[in-house]
Amino acid sequence: MAVRSRSFLVRAAVLVIGAGLVGFGLARPGTSSAEPTVEQFLLAWQSRHYLAAAQLTTGNPRVVAAALASAYQRLDASNVSMSMNSVSQHGRTATAGFEADIDLTGSGLLWSYAGRFPLQDGPGGWRVVWSPSVIVPGMTDREELAVVSQFYPRAEILDSSGQSLVVPSKVVEVGVYPGELEDPDRTAAALSAVTQIPEDQIEGQIEQNLQDDFLELITYTPGEYASLQKRLSEVPGLQVRQITEPLFDSIAPDVVGSVGTETADVLRTDGVQYRPGTTVGLSGLEATFQRQLVGTPRTDVVLQQSGNAAVDLRTWRGAPGTAVDTTLDSGVQLAADEALAHVPTSAAIVAVQASTGKILAVASQAAGGQPALSPLSGQYMPGQAFTIVSSAALLSTGRLAPTDPVPCPTSNSVDGTIFTNDPALDLGSTPSFQADFSHACATAFAGGLSLSLSANELAKAGNAFGIGGWELPIDGAFAGQVGQPTGEGSLAADMIGTGDVRVSPLDMALAAGVVESGEWHAPSLVAGQADPSSAGRSIESDDVLTALRGLMQAAMHTQQNQVANVGGDVFGQAGSAPFGTGNLRSDWFVGYQGDIAFAVVQLSNSGAPNASAAPLTASFLQNLRAGA
Repeated sequence: MAVRSRSFLVRAAVLVIGAGLVGFGLARPGTSSAEPTVEQFLLAWQSRHYLAAAQLTTGNPRVVAAALASAYQRLDASNVSMSMNSVSQHGRTATAGFEADIDLTGSGLLWSYAGRFPLQDGPGGWRVVWSPSVIVPGMTDREELAVVSQFYPRAEILDSSGQSLVVPSKVVEVGVYPGELEDPDRTAAALSAVTQIPEDQIEGQIEQNLQDDFLELITYTPGEYASLQKRLSEVPGLQVRQITEPLFDSIAPDVVGSVGTETADVLRTDGVQYRPGTTVGLSGLEATFQRQLVGTPRTDVVLQQSGNAAVDLRTWRGAPGTAVDTTLDSGVQLAADEALAHVPTSAAIVAVQASTGKILAVASQAAGGQPALSPLSGQYMPGQAFTIVSSAALLSTGRLAPTDPVPCPTSNSVDGTIFTNDPALDLGSTPSFQADFSHACATAFAGGLSLSLSANELAKAGNAFGIGGWELPIDGAFAGQVGQPTGEGSLAADMIGTGDVRVSPLDMALAAGVVESGEWHAPSLVAGQADPSSAGRSIESDDVLTALRGLMQAAMHTQQNQVANVGGDVFGQAGSAPFGTGNLRSDWFVGYQGDIAFAVVQLSNSGAPNASAAPLTASFLQNLRAGA
């Protein structure tokens, strides 16, 4: 790499006493000073006038110029500054001291060292007595300067009890044994063609690590390696080894996120210099806490000689990354993961601690041919599961009690919008409001009940349940919205969780937690981070909470929901809503058991018989009980 120079600064430390003292030595009368030659040599060297500098030495000018030109190239030096410190002269011999400041661009560090070299006076004037030790004290013509970086292992993301959420998995390392390469340039060029990493950067790393040990150059997942195996096998001198490492896989990938290595596009986009061992968070907490997790690498400036141990000249120890502590509970997380592993459709589960808002589990799975569901950033219609919120709004008016009769007709027309029950319901001529809630009767809410409520009253209930207005340390997390209905038809649709209502599964788990705990708690995911305020978000009446709990308890005794009543103390509500523009629907089950509130959502085809998220909920709760 070309070396760019700063303006030459001479810090002379020469003490002249009388006319005959130069530095700390005694010059004979008529003997010239060596100082001007020292100044000229350092200035020419710093300014990249290597031949001019070489001509001020006793060596072969072309050999010396080449040595000076290449001295700092493998340090990736962007700036070089030379400063004269002292000249000690004894007659026709002298010793000069200088300081070199080298900016190590790839590491962002400054290496400063003190050098010394001898001079002698002859027929042509003062000359620097050349040897490689002029560049760095003790350097021989068989050694080269290099920067070697060693990354500490990436720190882990932990659950609330300190267990790692990142699990060991197979990774494939491709690299070389630098001391055995026949043609490092050819190896670098071939690997660059496969990876798009600049050839000179690969070559630089190989040259900077002239050891006999294995040098990892790229780390791949098994799948990534399989797609490139044929092309990589054609790279001369490339070696492959498979190891097990906690890097790519996690029991909670929706939260933890993913990690990229040396070939990640984001590294090139951000201008990050290629270095073996580089890891970068691509999503989730791995991306949010990238700096904390990777720390800073150990960096050494060394003198290297092939087949010999490197000589350390300067070491920056760096610092290992530190773990990120989350609120997740591995037991709850694994219960959700196991439940999802056995369903044939896309689905998601979120569980929170109702009394605190701490997120305990975030899980999803995508089925072939179906869109994936995002537990944290999804923006979905919750269907009648939202009647937990709209029922709170209705009960808060004081104009409705659970025992009051509310018809559940086959269909209702509200401001020109037709609402029906799918599947059809027959609750008799005068079902109670509790029966309507238990059976998720859409026409009871989107009709007479919606006409008795204002948009502001529904919005107030949505705020009390935490719909909207909070954040998580993960890009894209969706806090939900109730919308602003402009007419009776729009309000009726919002009452049953369609219309403009959009929530994530996390939103609905938090809403269920409000019913259990009596107040809304802001969601928290990372330990030690300040929780957003919950002020102004509460259900004002204990009577409303008592009524809601009764409604959600009664709902568990319907034929469709009772399968999810694991242990007989589950409170919940089901719902279903259109998903996207095709024939898919999202089936919901939202509830709580003890201090664990949850939301389960699963895709089904429109018209699928007995479509329900209750069986998946039952599987999750049974796994929880088995784990306990």
